[in-house]
Amino acid sequence: MFKVKHLIILVFVAALGMAGCKSRFEKLRASNDVAKKYQEALRLYNKRDYSKALVLFEDLSQKYRGRAEAEDLNYYYAYTLYRLSDYTTARYQFKSFAETYPASKNAEEARYMGAYCFYLESPNFSLDQENTYKAIDALQLFINLYPTSDRAAAAGKYIATLRGKLEDKAFENAKMYLTTGPSNVDNYRAAVIALKNAQRDYPDIKYAEEMDFLMIKAQYLYAKNSYIIRQEDRYNEALALYTEFTENHPDSKYTKDAKVLKDDVEAGIAVTKQELALYAADQEKYKQMLIRTGKLKDTVSTKPTNADNTNIKNK
Repeated sequence: MFKVKHLIILVFVAALGMAGCKSRFEKLRASNDVAKKYQEALRLYNKRDYSKALVLFEDLSQKYRGRAEAEDLNYYYAYTLYRLSDYTTARYQFKSFAETYPASKNAEEARYMGAYCFYLESPNFSLDQENTYKAIDALQLFINLYPTSDRAAAAGKYIATLRGKLEDKAFENAKMYLTTGPSNVDNYRAAVIALKNAQRDYPDIKYAEEMDFLMIKAQYLYAKNSYIIRQEDRYNEALALYTEFTENHPDSKYTKDAKVLKDDVEAGIAVTKQELALYAADQEKYKQMLIRTGKLKDTVSTKPTNADNTNIKNK
């Protein structure tokens, strides 16, 4: 029984102590003693009690406006937000500090931290990349302003990481067109264009070899699923892409698969020429051949690769 009562007393005393601490903080928070409040805010910051420090810094930021102490206060205020992972507000405060106190010994650091907060807010490559572009701009601005800074090298590395994320997104977007090709033939052509655009935008993209291979594949599928009068030209474009691929990547891991595609392309050209010759010689006979092979039902083509004289279109 004594031990239980003793434990209850200890808990009660501890609770009173906690209540007392809270009471003192709230009393200080409500006071007009800005000097004491500032010292307590710094003490809490150094103790890593950032949540309480933030409460005091936010109050003091208004009361210290225009005073000499405002520079250090705003510096710690920005860092408190950063320590609390409020990167959006922190980057704003760091930027504001650098612009308000350009001659400060902490101006360079604040400019860097503002850009770094943008970097931390850059999302996964699968999401919208607006903050990634803004982070690159902010980091590049820092490098331009402080080219000899020790932090410039780190900023350059962060830019490279962010650009890699943009490359990932461009590559995945291009592959998406290839994936959705079966439901929309034009997406195969869109895939080729998207892959080329990605390489134009990112000349050193790490996916260049695979992208060159996928362009052959996308162009082959585009040709294969085109109307017959367009197939030969589009197959020839695939052959041109294959030639570029072998020249640019003579020892590629995709060489064998690319060769299979080349063979399929050449076979497709041969079939296309035969069908066009048959069509030119006897349109009715050509239509019956399509029906027998399942490429045409009655008078409506089931595949855009072949059609009778009423379905051959400029697709």
